[in-house]
Amino acid sequence: MSGRQNLFNRVWDLHTVRTMASGQTQLFIGQHLIHEVTSPQAFQMLRDRGLKVMFPERTLATVDHIIPTDNQARPFFDLLAEEMMSAIEKNCREFGVTLLNLNDSRQGIVHIVGPEQGLTQPGITLACGDSHTSTHGAFGCIAFGIGTSQVADVLASQTMALGRPKVRRVGVDGKLHPGVFAKDVILHIIRKLGVQGGVGYAYEFAGSTFDAMTMEERMTVCNMSIEGGARCGYINPDQTTVDYLRDRPFSPKGAEFDRAAKWWLELASGPDAEFDHKVSLQAADIEPTVTWGINPAQSVGVNEPIGAVSTFPAEEQKGIQEALDFMELKELQKLRGVKIDVAFIGSCTNGRISDLREAAKIAQGRKVSSHVKALVVPGSQQVRAQAEAEGLHEIFKAAGFQWREAGCSMCLAMNPDKLQGREICASSSNRNFKGRQGSPTGRTLLMSPAMVAAAAIEGSVADVRDMM
Repeated sequence: MSGRQNLFNRVWDLHTVRTMASGQTQLFIGQHLIHEVTSPQAFQMLRDRGLKVMFPERTLATVDHIIPTDNQARPFFDLLAEEMMSAIEKNCREFGVTLLNLNDSRQGIVHIVGPEQGLTQPGITLACGDSHTSTHGAFGCIAFGIGTSQVADVLASQTMALGRPKVRRVGVDGKLHPGVFAKDVILHIIRKLGVQGGVGYAYEFAGSTFDAMTMEERMTVCNMSIEGGARCGYINPDQTTVDYLRDRPFSPKGAEFDRAAKWWLELASGPDAEFDHKVSLQAADIEPTVTWGINPAQSVGVNEPIGAVSTFPAEEQKGIQEALDFMELKELQKLRGVKIDVAFIGSCTNGRISDLREAAKIAQGRKVSSHVKALVVPGSQQVRAQAEAEGLHEIFKAAGFQWREAGCSMCLAMNPDKLQGREICASSSNRNFKGRQGSPTGRTLLMSPAMVAAAAIEGSVADVRDMM
């Protein structure tokens, strides 16, 4: 492997089957993850053409998007949700794909169970019919969110056609201030580079700030690569990666693990690796960050005013005013003190055990404001079991949070957890688009889980540092 190649291009080249007449690459996909929402049509495409799943052992299915997180009795009250559940059960049986169903202790959000099970490994290609598949890039692999027709391609051939993106190195260096978390880092990056800034690129997140992060923090960063327009995002594997993967169910074992770990570490972009573009940011400039608008780039530090409309580029000003009007906010206003109605801790961005621990530190010995509905939704059954073993659920319940079963919940509201009317939600999820949380007029403020907990207690946007 060339010393000047970055990890992305190394892994891409290793998985290239051929270059197609269109100029796209036919890329072999090492691991395929599926869920109940984007897979039914893909399986039907296979049936219609008389095709089988080529490598069923390379596909893992779970249920997460449409499942209720309170009453999970079957049949579900929502007939469409029940139809999707029945479809994935039937499809996995018929095509020989392993399904982590509700009665399986490994079930959870697709981007949480892949790493938990050790299926997500450095140097692989991974695809899933979900835009936040970029999460898995935290392990030094190439992970793409794909559409339903591409899900069918991967099921049938274990390959898909893709154009090779350019690679941008996004460097962040220095130590984060107390109360500043991985979620704040990625919101800051998206704010600086824009929601379209990554179009045509893969992002390599590098620098001492990421080197110091845990794997769960790195997953939060890579999860939202897509929100910055990037095709995918990744972090180079290091000893932290190796330690996380050791003894996972699907990780190599014994001497085979040691051989794999040696190769994983060799994949990392070297100091002389070449990139199409580089950006450099400083950790010291990042404070607890909250979105104020209707895309994830529209954010400010918790004590910083929203900018005047006239200070934004001319082509953005109409959209900025639209966002302010929709959110009922004003230019130069600070978000601190903005009243909330709902607090949601969970999602594939921030539903891991470390996220719940940080939120529980803030909730301990305090009470959720009387007018706030607050939910904590673990990202997987394993996260839920771990949290309960540590007594975190008791801390949350004593504070007035609802403690739920594992699922996507209010991140995208394809289930009973939805905003009502003009409710405003402090959310640890990844998207603040109009209608994202179930109400076309509902409003979303993205922030870290600890900041959500602080907002739930205060009843309005708060600075978590005051409660630490």
